[in-house]
Amino acid sequence: MNEELLKEISRKLSVLISMSLERTNDMRQFERDGQRIQGVGPMTRYLSDMGLDPKDIADIVGAPLTSIRTLLTPKRRK
Repeated sequence: MNEELLKEISRKLSVLISMSLERTNDMRQFERDGQRIQGVGPMTRYLSDMGLDPKDIADIVGAPLTSIRTLLTPKRRK
């Protein structure tokens, strides 16, 4: 597969993930392991823990890439 096709597939998957998250309680609030996750910060960490890179996370949550990288810095992670 060529690089452009892979980027196109990645964009479409990001849209699907974003739509799925919106359906689970407005994207800003859902549960993981019995704990409620709210806000962009916890969502960012959740998606990062699932193996997504910062650019994909930024596309999914609709935040600037620099903000996502800041949220993922070790000092910010709790």
